[in-house]
Amino acid sequence: MDEAGSSASGGGFRPGVDSLDEPPNSRIFLVISKYTPESVLRERFSPFGDIQDIWVVRDKHTKESKGIAFVKFARSSQACRAMEEMHGQCLGPNDTKPIKVFIAQSRSSGSHRDVEDEELTRIFVMIPKSYTEEDLREKFKVYGDIEYCSIIKNKVTGESKGLGYVRYLKPSQAAQAIENCDRSFRAILAEPKNKASESSDQDYYGNMRQEGLGHEPRVNLFPFEQQSEFSSFDKNDSRGQEAISKRLSVVSRVPFTEEQLFSIFDIIPGLEYCEVQRDPYSNYGHGVVQYFNVASAIYAKYKLHGFQYPPGNRIGVSFIDDGSNATDLLRKMATQMVAAQLASMVWNNPNQQQFLQFGGGSGSQLPQIQTDVILPSCKKKAPPETPVKERLFIVFNPHPLPLDILEDIFCRFGNLIEVYLVSGKNVGYAKYADRISANDAIATLHGKILNGVRLKVMLAESPREESNKRQRTY
Repeated sequence: MDEAGSSASGGGFRPGVDSLDEPPNSRIFLVISKYTPESVLRERFSPFGDIQDIWVVRDKHTKESKGIAFVKFARSSQACRAMEEMHGQCLGPNDTKPIKVFIAQSRSSGSHRDVEDEELTRIFVMIPKSYTEEDLREKFKVYGDIEYCSIIKNKVTGESKGLGYVRYLKPSQAAQAIENCDRSFRAILAEPKNKASESSDQDYYGNMRQEGLGHEPRVNLFPFEQQSEFSSFDKNDSRGQEAISKRLSVVSRVPFTEEQLFSIFDIIPGLEYCEVQRDPYSNYGHGVVQYFNVASAIYAKYKLHGFQYPPGNRIGVSFIDDGSNATDLLRKMATQMVAAQLASMVWNNPNQQQFLQFGGGSGSQLPQIQTDVILPSCKKKAPPETPVKERLFIVFNPHPLPLDILEDIFCRFGNLIEVYLVSGKNVGYAKYADRISANDAIATLHGKILNGVRLKVMLAESPREESNKRQRTY
């Protein structure tokens, strides 16, 4: 009949492996009559879109049809609509048995999927952190009927992480959304909620796929995937219009776990969280990393883009555009860097502290507190003779903050008696006259970055407990 049909009759033809699942979910699996010719399949399925290939599976010896066929469409939404419309239909007036139509399994999925499969109807999107569920629904309702929308939030603060889910009633609607929505949403199909990893090799802790349905070019999502073996990793390549944010996209030809991703990016101070994304269509590793400040994200991209992990495998790191104002982020980054350098200068040379405190005769002031943490307003210190109710132990990384900034930070929770540093060490103490104030300081400041310095704030052992410890011997 045509090339595909004649090749199929030989029993050995199959579409190229590299194009089977490109774009994902664009191939349907049919259970048909053994007497259905390819011409009928083309006639009945061509109204749904551009057919790239038809393959009727035949017995290698008898050349007879096995009653199984595949139809490859140019777009995922076309394949999904064909499945929705044709499943359970009869192909001709003489056919008494309805056909079965499924989305064909990919190279890495376990089975064919049908209209009811959640895996085809729920999408994962990256959104501005200011978005509400109503905003998300409003943006995506144009593509079809939405069952629900949800936004991923920080369990502690309740703030949006800039990630969300949209569940449609039909697979074709989800595919349309992925194909046609603004590319800044980075829309992809999400893993089912109840789908657990089946082996240690697949233990990615992730919940979404990382290939867009029909988004061209794919380089926008993974800028290194089109480069052979990630061959070009020029750290000086500025890429001109690249967005800058605190969030990074990570891609690797070798899958990785969340612990491995964390161990790599935690080398750069300021890591807030990381999330591994499972891609059922390939063996690539994908992840999202977010830092507390843009300076850490920029440094991480510069240092880790092209980093070999494991040896011989280069990882690609790129910024994720989260809608932030790049100019404002760079201004904050510069302020944080200057503040950190000034703090380091004071720590390394105590004689400079008087110069900073009194401005060296020029009237300059100490650097302001730079942080993403929402701090209370300043409160008066408690009198020095006030009894100590709680004592906090503070660890600084990479260096301590100046005492005046430290006092400004910890007095905001009220009832602060004194804050001081331990000479020659990156630790200090804060004394409070009220336990509630001390606990508020821990809840707000522990693990946070202020002026480029990460703080660990915890309850200190009582002096009596410390004196009972065995003394070191040298």
